[in-house]
Amino acid sequence: MDSALLVPLALLLGAVIGGGAVATVVAAARRGRVAAEVTSTAVPDGIAHVLDVLDTAGAVVDPSNNVVKASPGAHTLGLVWHRTLVHAPLVDLVDRVRRSGEAVTEDVDIARGPLGDASIHLTVRVAPLGTRFVLLLADDRTESVRLEAVRRDFVANISHELKTPIGAIGLLAEALEQAADDPEQVRRFAKRMSKESTRLATMTQEIIELSRLQAADALTDPDVVDVDRVIQAAIDQNRVTAESHRIALVSGARSGERVWGDEGMLVTAVHNLIANAVQYSPSPSRVGIGVTALDDVVEIAVTDQGIGIAEEDLDRVFERFFRVDQARARATGGTGLGLSIVKHVVQNHGGDVRVWSQPGRGSTFTLRLPRATDSTPAVLPPLTTALTSALTPKARA
Repeated sequence: MDSALLVPLALLLGAVIGGGAVATVVAAARRGRVAAEVTSTAVPDGIAHVLDVLDTAGAVVDPSNNVVKASPGAHTLGLVWHRTLVHAPLVDLVDRVRRSGEAVTEDVDIARGPLGDASIHLTVRVAPLGTRFVLLLADDRTESVRLEAVRRDFVANISHELKTPIGAIGLLAEALEQAADDPEQVRRFAKRMSKESTRLATMTQEIIELSRLQAADALTDPDVVDVDRVIQAAIDQNRVTAESHRIALVSGARSGERVWGDEGMLVTAVHNLIANAVQYSPSPSRVGIGVTALDDVVEIAVTDQGIGIAEEDLDRVFERFFRVDQARARATGGTGLGLSIVKHVVQNHGGDVRVWSQPGRGSTFTLRLPRATDSTPAVLPPLTTALTSALTPKARA
């Protein structure tokens, strides 16, 4: 080959090789930047600071549905655990927004805890955040939904139940007036009026208590509660009545168990169960109160030797104003609200209540509550503890 051609060919070959090398380096750098962007967990500027001070629940989710940043409210409501959205409906909303690229707003009901059927009502707004992230904001509307339910229930229940004692007092007043010249009849009617007025006052107080439990989440400032102290307080409140009916209240040894919640509300729930057991037990007999713990659940059981509950009524015993024995309830002044209060107290604590009964053999009511552990931060409400416990296979089994 002519030596005059070798120089241009060499220069051309060098340019091709050099250009290829430069292109390879540029492509590698580009792929590195893309990979870094995909694996980066950095949220857009300012978003992290906004989430830190946000009162409502908020979370930023990456393309792998990992939560890269969450507000304190998201942890408090139990929406986020270990950088993961806990509830499937929220994950579905995020996936839908990622596919469509358009923001959506929906009302979502999620479980309050791993036990029972209580739920939280949320208004959720999900929107794209840049090209990679999705922003989720959740507003807790549980209180407003409860207020509306309370309003409806109060109107329906009060009109039906209060008319009976009010009507009875009116009739007794007329009879008392007509029997003014008969001291014996006056004393008899006055005694019945006093009994009806006491029943009316008790019913009104229990309606107010039930409305308070339904109207607002009473666990905004929960604390660790000693289960043994709750049981002892409830027994003390029922001791005089039980002894007058020759019914022994028997409790087991100290359990040392603790739960998250409000001690006063839990005492009310256990008190109602013991009072119900005493009311429907024969004389003499005994009522047993015991505590057991299984994994992350504490169970408080109240067992009686009473009349029992028919199978067809087991699903109704927690309804407002439902009474197993109407005649006995009238004789003892029962209102039919005690077990309904128990149900709402336990639901507010992220738990549930179960009943076993057979006619003629007695009944056992069991409160099941999330267990408080030493590793659980005291600043978190029991809802978060319950939801995080539900994530473990042992708690779900």
